[in-house]
Formats: sequence, C-alpha cells, structure tokens
Amino acid sequence: MNKLPAITISFWIMKICATTLGETAGDLLSMTLNIGYAVSSIILLSFFLATLSAQLFTKKHHPIIYWSVILATSTAGTTMSDFMDRTLGLGYATGSLILVSFLITTLIIWKTTEKSLSVTNIKSLRGEIFYWTAILFSNTLGTALGDYLADNSGLGFAGGAILIGSLLLLIVLIYHFTKVSHVILFWLAFVLTRPFGATFGDLLTKTHEKGGLNFGTIGSSMILFGILTILIIISIIKLNATQKSEIA
Repeated sequence: MNKLPAITISFWIMKICATTLGETAGDLLSMTLNIGYAVSSIILLSFFLATLSAQLFTKKHHPIIYWSVILATSTAGTTMSDFMDRTLGLGYATGSLILVSFLITTLIIWKTTEKSLSVTNIKSLRGEIFYWTAILFSNTLGTALGDYLADNSGLGFAGGAILIGSLLLLIVLIYHFTKVSHVILFWLAFVLTRPFGATFGDLLTKTHEKGGLNFGTIGSSMILFGILTILIIISIIKLNATQKSEIA
C-alpha cells in the first residue's frame, strides 16, 4: 500500500499550515523560550528522527505519522536555517545557496538511483529516505529564503508572502494549462510553500511596528496547531471511508 497521501488541494493547505506552524514553533523554542538555535536544532532533529523512524517502519499511510514528520522537518528546518544564517554568520543568501545545492544534489542522486522522482509511487525504503531528505532540505531552504525576502529584500513580511503566493499561483496555472512535468511542479511548489509559510509565520508573530499581526509565537502556534489537527482528523475520516469502500 502507498504510504504517501494523495496530492490534492487539502494536501497543500495542510502543508502550508504545517510549515507555518514549523516557523512559529521553531521560533518559540529557540527565541521565545531562549533555548538557542544550536540546542533547539538538536532537540528538533531528534524529534524528526523519531517521527521518521515511525514513518519508515509503518506499512501503510497514517496521516498523524506523516504530518508529524512534515511538522518535524519544518521546525527543525527553521532552527537549522537560523543556526546557519545567524549563529554561524553565513547570512541568508549564502545559507540559501548552500541549501539549494544540497537539495539539487539529493534530487539528482535520487533520480539516478531510483530512476524517478515520483512522490505518489515510492516503493523502496531507499526512495522513501531520499523523499524525506529532500523534504528536510526544502523546508530548511524555505526558512532561509523566507527570511531573506522579509528582512533583506525590502518587501517586508506581507510583500514576501504576496510574492511567493503569486509564484505558487503561477505553478497552479502551469499545472492545469501546460504539459510541464507534474513531478517538477510538485517539487517547485513544495519548496515555495516553505518560504510562504516562513513569511506568513513572521506576519502572524511579529509586532505591528515590524509589519506583523502581533499574535506572538505562542498564540500563532496554538492557532495553527488547532487548524492542522482539524485537517488531519478530516483526512483520517476520509481515509477510513475510502478503505471501507474498497473492502466492500
């Protein structure tokens, strides 16, 4: 049985919620609770490895496990990116270039060894590991790109979110009206939803003086967690209904 969810509009809504929650929760741990980027990265990477192990050893799709791994890559990606860009002093542009290189290298090796970058028909453990490695790098990259757009580009939080949102809309149009590979469009959209989540997360958490909505990391994380939980429950209900109809 396929262990991955169908790529529908609800998938992308949940992805944006999860990545935005990853941004706010990562900032909550590293900044609001003042644990620091390095220690936060270690904690969240441990959480990522634990959830990933559960995902790799399961035999079918479990929405709670799957989205727990997505959330883990988002939170870990937030603190990892901040550690590279701020603690190590690499800066957003350099950090983004490094992460782009890691992501492209992962996709090339994946394509070479598995002969496909399909995200709906992964049959081997090795392919699944490539899948999650690419997701971790894409979510980490998205944080760096989102912070660059918000802080260094002059667009601000709202401007960065609007720019990325426009690019995502363009991908949707290309998907429906051209013959461009759907696999390529998936990975472009997957990468772009992370900076969209990063900039949207900043928009929710930052003060009015900094161009945000001033919900704070705690308030924003609670709101997003509630929305994501509701969507996961709905997906579980739909999955169980589908499985019962197939059995019948």
